[in-house]
Amino acid sequence: MPDRPQHPLTGSFLAGRLRHEMAREDLDHLEAMAGDRFVLGDRETLTRRGKVLTHACLLREGLMFRTIARGERRSIVGLCVPGDFVDLQGFALRRLDHDIVAVGNVELVEVDHAAIGHAFETRPTLARALWFASLLDAAVHRRWIQMLEQHDAPRRIAHIYCELHTRLAFTRRAEDSVVRAPFTQFDLADMCGVSAVHANRAVAKLREIELAEIRRGTLYANDWDNLKQYAQFDPAYLYGADLMW
Repeated sequence: MPDRPQHPLTGSFLAGRLRHEMAREDLDHLEAMAGDRFVLGDRETLTRRGKVLTHACLLREGLMFRTIARGERRSIVGLCVPGDFVDLQGFALRRLDHDIVAVGNVELVEVDHAAIGHAFETRPTLARALWFASLLDAAVHRRWIQMLEQHDAPRRIAHIYCELHTRLAFTRRAEDSVVRAPFTQFDLADMCGVSAVHANRAVAKLREIELAEIRRGTLYANDWDNLKQYAQFDPAYLYGADLMW
């Protein structure tokens, strides 16, 4: 994994993006900021909407959802991957307007808000990197809004997997023809804003047109270029070091 021997707790932070521009001193300082490491099981909630936060959590392994529930209806409004601060907005906002939930088993590390505040005051390059990470979340959110507005359900699902594959590639976790994810049919439905029945038909459509097959959340792609073209996936919004405009 990127930079893992030198920075075992934070080595995936902004890997494939801004990390290559960060000085060793800033990377070392971020590693020193890392506190307790802990794990959550599948579907465990890290933090709930409205809870006052005193630290941020960096996702080391696994996937997490950003979710908003209203009555019986759940919306999945974001996806976190290794290297992401899953709740960095809480440093400025003190609380989130959504829940953060594990998808499968996950491992995280805590970083106190006091340490983040000190970094903003004393280490401008590291502060920019943390700001960059928060702005990345906003860029992904905007793209999801556009995807939901403009795409049909099969293309929405294809786009989500293309994005996930690209984000995992930044930290060298991507496989050539497979995206392993513990998503259920209900997860896909809630990410795409459709019913579970509609999501099942969308999955069947991807299989019928021989672009991809999804079994128990894991996607098997026959041709990534064709799948990305079908999903109208342009990775520029992910701000990869090799993906800029």
